[in-house]
Amino acid sequence: MKLKTQILNILLIIIAFIESISVYHKLPNQIASHWNLQGQVDGYSGKFSGAFFVPILMLGLYILFIIMPKIDPKKNISKFMDIYNLFITIFLIYMIYIHTLTLVFSLGHTFDFTRAIMPGFALLFYFIGWMLPKTKQNWFMGIRTPWTLSNDQVWTKTHILGGKLFKICAILALLGMISSKYSFYLIIIPAIFCSIYTVIYSYLEYKKIIK
Repeated sequence: MKLKTQILNILLIIIAFIESISVYHKLPNQIASHWNLQGQVDGYSGKFSGAFFVPILMLGLYILFIIMPKIDPKKNISKFMDIYNLFITIFLIYMIYIHTLTLVFSLGHTFDFTRAIMPGFALLFYFIGWMLPKTKQNWFMGIRTPWTLSNDQVWTKTHILGGKLFKICAILALLGMISSKYSFYLIIIPAIFCSIYTVIYSYLEYKKIIK
């Protein structure tokens, strides 16, 4: 990983910790951690876990992201390392966005949390859609089915399709900003559909090749 990218990613993690530390004394003892389909809080965490869970998670995932290319049996992540590193940065930005919204909400600023997270999901989905066609066979990232991992052509075709579908998911996520009543469905249902459809597609494409 390039030094500049490492510094940026570490800085993003530090920012998340600084956010939590700077407002910790103002936070209530119970912090909102889950919202229902109507955008209402229906789950709480303790003050410390609510404030620091995401920053600690970001740090743990960042370490895991660094390790994955080194233990990938196919050693193919190195072939799209720049894209992989960009994914890490985008993912950390997404995590900070969600973390910031949670802290702001917990400080008593009232807003529709469900609608507010839609841009974050849209960014993440669109980037995944852009990234998928550029990935090579590996055991950690992408649409990893027995059929995509068994045949490079199936991998390529499935990821091109997956890329298009996730870009559509990004557009639908943005539409979720219109009303929190439908926000959850515009995230979950398209994502589940993409996952199931690409698995089935990879199997059918593999069957065509081995005939």
